[in-house]
Amino acid sequence: MTDFTPLQSLIGGGLIGLSAVLLMAFHGRIAGMTGLLAGVLPPLAADWPWRAAFLAGAAIAPMLWLASGWEISFSSPATPWTLATGGFVVGVGVVLGGGCPSGHGVCGIARFSKRLIAATLTFMATAFVSIFVLRHLIGAGS
Repeated sequence: MTDFTPLQSLIGGGLIGLSAVLLMAFHGRIAGMTGLLAGVLPPLAADWPWRAAFLAGAAIAPMLWLASGWEISFSSPATPWTLATGGFVVGVGVVLGGGCPSGHGVCGIARFSKRLIAATLTFMATAFVSIFVLRHLIGAGS
């Protein structure tokens, strides 16, 4: 069971939305994490410094949260191998889907992009079906 964390979720969601709005306002870019990451991996994009700063902020923010005394509880019945395999499968989906859920979901829905709304609905439906099959039909993670 996942812990109910409305305050942390509200703050985190607000910060994600704010960062997406600021990135669009100052750079005219969509806050898709995989697209940003692609620009800081060789070959470097011409605009890699702001990409690196944005990604660093995404990594540093949880550290500041922890340093302020709050905790981030996480537990998973999955093995590290299963998590790594899941990460690989998600990476393949990002390439096939032309982006990640952060860019499609947060920014695409906010811009009323029909294509990105359809992509987000596909991501979510696939996740719901996967979890249902794994937890209720196969019995994994019980």
